[in-house]
Amino acid sequence: MKEQSIYFLGIGGIGMSALARYFHSKKYLVSGYDKTPSPLTQKLESEGIKIHYEDNPDLIDSNIDLVIMTPAIPSDSHELNYFKNNNIKIIKRAEVLGEISRHTKSVAVAGSHGKTTVTALITHILNYAKKKISAFVGGIAKNINSNVLIGDEEDEFVVMEADEFDRSFLQLSPYVSIITSIDADHLDIYSDQEQLMQAFEQFVEKTSEDGLLVYNSSLNIMSDKRKMSYGFENSDIMASDVIVKDEMTYFNIITKDGIDYGEFKMQLFGNHNVMNALSAVATCIFLNIDVDLIKEGLASFLGVQRRFDIRYKDENVCYIDDYAHHPEEIKASLAAIRKVFPQKRLTLIFQPHLFTRTRDFMNEFAEVLSLADKLLLLEIYPAREKSIPGVTSSVLLEKITCKEKRVCQKDELLDIIQSGDNELIVTMGAGDIDRFVPQIELLLRS
Repeated sequence: MKEQSIYFLGIGGIGMSALARYFHSKKYLVSGYDKTPSPLTQKLESEGIKIHYEDNPDLIDSNIDLVIMTPAIPSDSHELNYFKNNNIKIIKRAEVLGEISRHTKSVAVAGSHGKTTVTALITHILNYAKKKISAFVGGIAKNINSNVLIGDEEDEFVVMEADEFDRSFLQLSPYVSIITSIDADHLDIYSDQEQLMQAFEQFVEKTSEDGLLVYNSSLNIMSDKRKMSYGFENSDIMASDVIVKDEMTYFNIITKDGIDYGEFKMQLFGNHNVMNALSAVATCIFLNIDVDLIKEGLASFLGVQRRFDIRYKDENVCYIDDYAHHPEEIKASLAAIRKVFPQKRLTLIFQPHLFTRTRDFMNEFAEVLSLADKLLLLEIYPAREKSIPGVTSSVLLEKITCKEKRVCQKDELLDIIQSGDNELIVTMGAGDIDRFVPQIELLLRS
């Protein structure tokens, strides 16, 4: 890219902040706007990136060459319209990733669920194997304590999440494409499941002819691309004999052709994470990484913040934070938590994310949230949306059947936790519930 001064509209997002950090490291002049300060924006500012928090064109430096924006920026944004009116080049984050993906062999991880963990895991294994890579992760990977790994012009691979929101992943040119799942979501973008499936099929067809499609065998993927399915049975590569012991998950990996790769172990839990690991292992085998290095990398993977993230644990109470915000994700995460802590009474603190998602999956949310022993339901986090009449946390609560349940306001959450009989506390959601994580942790430690 020839532009020297890059402005990020929505710089505090997990994907946008990774790109900002990437270009900042390449000596571009990077600045940006976000709606509210956060740990991510504070980190960027500490690295020398100038950020403001008011949608005000007067606060923008006058020498901007390029604007990179998140699709979450509303069309009536003052700054967005300022850039349009002044004919300053504006591109979306996905276009930038698309450009990066065309210059080296890219590993693009798509799917309704699991893509952040898989992206971080592949990044870690390749990094552990001392491959030259860059990576863009949709979360803070604990091994690197960052959402971005910055390489150089000699990179052999670039690993990135392929986000289906706003059809962003269709900008990419993958060498390896991975699809973990295709569940109905983002129905504000896709009118139905069929449209969503069509978008994933278009993504598949972007896979390089000499590359590979790695996909969950439960999906009906029709493509002439070279491909490898993964699963627990009837797959090209399979996991078996899954057990949890000594706070580790163990499993064997075999192929339908009779290759036995032996036993693997990891610090993640749940069958969904076995599937995530299987997709990463399959990818790294295709990329000619030594199997022993893959095993060592998997065993040393520390996970991703907000993905089954055990924040505090003593003999009395355990606190886990998780990003799950779709009914299928919540179901998988709770199943894994119950398997690891079967005897503990589960208090779930959940913040619904988006009015449209809550409306579209009201009954499904009610079903999975009823699995908790006690539920504290926060108000819906609107993100980019305006409220929808009849779609509230109170309406959702009425459909939930667990014995102890209530709608909880943010300003009373810590008092409720402090006065409660806590054995296992789980916070879940994709909104700003993460702001409470350090406060809950501190409360439990005191």
